[in-house]
Amino acid sequence: MKKQFMTPLIIFGFLVVLLVVGLMKAKYVRDVPSPLIGKSVPEFSIPTVEDPQQVFTNEELKGQVSLVNIWASWCVSCRAEHKLLNVIAQQGVTIYGINYKDELADARRWLAAYGNPYVKSAHDITGRAGIDWGVYGTPETFVIDKKGMIRYKHTGPVYQEDIADKILPMIEQLKAES
Repeated sequence: MKKQFMTPLIIFGFLVVLLVVGLMKAKYVRDVPSPLIGKSVPEFSIPTVEDPQQVFTNEELKGQVSLVNIWASWCVSCRAEHKLLNVIAQQGVTIYGINYKDELADARRWLAAYGNPYVKSAHDITGRAGIDWGVYGTPETFVIDKKGMIRYKHTGPVYQEDIADKILPMIEQLKAES
């Protein structure tokens, strides 16, 4: 009888340990390699969230170091990182957005409620641009160099340590390059 009780308990304990280890390592899952690193940003021309009569194109990403943030109003993780994006935008980091598979009215409401850190934000309702960028889900953030090349991809929400340890140092390094 005691053996019958112990076997499920041992299995349950083992599964709990696996879950805890998996959750602790989940932070590092964000560093998903991208085949686009070192390549030009994909070509796109997408209406903006702010004004659908205007378009945001890949050409606008040339000549400066910038971030491109893939976001959506329905994305809980996007809300978690949004305060940081507002802060670094106020500090002078150039951020562009691609609103992914979202209703235009929802995207506008979200930016009005939480602030708009984006120079421009494209409205990718079909998700086509997201596919071209190799997006797994929202949020994802890319560092783009002056030549319009993707230099870094961050999958998942950015946290303060990601900004301080990876993104800002890379931006400063890329700005210093001729």
